[in-house]
Amino acid sequence: MSNLAILASGSGSNFQAISEVIKKSHHNVSCLICDRKSAFVMERAKKLGIKVFYVTYYNRDKSEAEKEIDSILNSQKVDLVALAGFMRILSPLFTNKWKNRVINIHPSLLPKYPGSHGIEDSFNSGDIELGVTIHYVDQGMDTGPIIYQESFTRCDGETLESAEEKIHRLEHRVYPQILIKKLDNFNKAI
Repeated sequence: MSNLAILASGSGSNFQAISEVIKKSHHNVSCLICDRKSAFVMERAKKLGIKVFYVTYYNRDKSEAEKEIDSILNSQKVDLVALAGFMRILSPLFTNKWKNRVINIHPSLLPKYPGSHGIEDSFNSGDIELGVTIHYVDQGMDTGPIIYQESFTRCDGETLESAEEKIHRLEHRVYPQILIKKLDNFNKAI
């Protein structure tokens, strides 16, 4: 069994999708780390019986917050970290320490449309193919090595709302699967 920690900042639909799938596997979601006190993701975690840690970045240096996150990850014996709407760029010090052990999902086909408006930017581009990218996290904004991509063809009359719904369904299906494969690799390495 390998341990997964999830870092999130928002409502937590990806967090919930990941947690529900991981609970059916032989792996464990050891904790949620959240940087926003009022984020709904913390309620989701409590309902699922997952430990919640709040780490504030407010009025403190990023390195202090990341040291606290690192300490939690170590205390929870975390093997892999998944970002699920965690809206912070991690420092090189953190990403180098956790190299190839921090994974993110992005709602566009990277390297196109990085950043917090990936769905809108890809939709507004007129690209025929829309989709998601799962990648390792480095110190850049959605610049880490790509692990997996999946796309769908835009329909005639596709709206931003319908595209967003398809992207979220795709995220909720593929992200947990990829995370389980990566967690399985930790078991093989032991």
